Amino acid sequence: MQEERRLAVLRAIVEDYVATEEPVGSKALVERHGLGVSPATVRNDMAALEDEGYITQPHTSAGRVPTDKGYRLFVDRLTTIKPMSSAEKRAIATILDGAIDLDDVVQRSVRLLAQLTRQVAVVQYPTLSRSTVRHIELVALAPTRLLVVLILSTGRVEQRLVELGAEIGDDELVDLRNLVNRTAIGEIIADAATALRALVPDDGGTTVTRAVVDVLVEAMSDHRSDERIAVGGAANLARFGDSFDSAVRPLLEALEEHVVLLKLLGEAHSGELLTVRIGHEGPYQELSSTSVVATGYGPGEEAFARLGIVGPTRMDYPGSMAAVRAVARYVSRILDEA
Repeated sequence: MQEERRLAVLRAIVEDYVATEEPVGSKALVERHGLGVSPATVRNDMAALEDEGYITQPHTSAGRVPTDKGYRLFVDRLTTIKPMSSAEKRAIATILDGAIDLDDVVQRSVRLLAQLTRQVAVVQYPTLSRSTVRHIELVALAPTRLLVVLILSTGRVEQRLVELGAEIGDDELVDLRNLVNRTAIGEIIADAATALRALVPDDGGTTVTRAVVDVLVEAMSDHRSDERIAVGGAANLARFGDSFDSAVRPLLEALEEHVVLLKLLGEAHSGELLTVRIGHEGPYQELSSTSVVATGYGPGEEAFARLGIVGPTRMDYPGSMAAVRAVARYVSRILDEA
């Protein structure tokens, strides 16, 4: 009972501190949260929590604020992630359903996350190297010119123009389209590229086949977007002016370094694994006053990339966790249906 009561006191301190940005005293806790015990009992519980390192007193005669350890216990003891409201779910559907391609999905997702959480949102573009080939389309624009369209499992679409050394007829185009699709569909792009190269014999093969295979292999080998990310909501940091030197300034500097942000998000493993890294748990000491809530997204069971939010440790963890998970699931569904 005593442990549960102290957990309730810690939970109340976290919620009040996040909401008010002010250290929390025992009297305020009793008045606001109906803990069912006297202020003296609450003070004793706060003293015990402070001794154990879960809360701290910023200065004499002040209330208490959570430590990184306190936030961690608060997050770990959340029985469930707060569900999104119907209005929030409708907003997610309305904003994301209108996306026209992968770039649009990513840009809409980062804006949506920033709006829902009022934090800095970061969305990693799906990693090309882990994609599989979904479809290849060949479109004749002229007798000697083709548009080659490569569609990947991540929703990414690559388009290339090919100038042929000879004219191609309709039947030949159909046969070539069927051949490259039979060879590449369902294969990881590295394997697909190898299989496509095998279609062109050492003596060169047909000019048309070689031209199409060359451009497909080139598109599959283009890793320029593997470390691309989208960032939104930097203006939300203005709410944390009191934490400028400790949290906001280092985070603003980190927004310029995409490699740093990718490391903050962590590795993409399971699409359902939601991670919360609080303060000193992160990989950078200079960002020890910030927290990261992130998860993977991608079609099916595998996560091809990560998305999440970054902000000062004084954040609404339940709400942020719910928003990150909901947006990731919706984006994964969109990619699955693409």
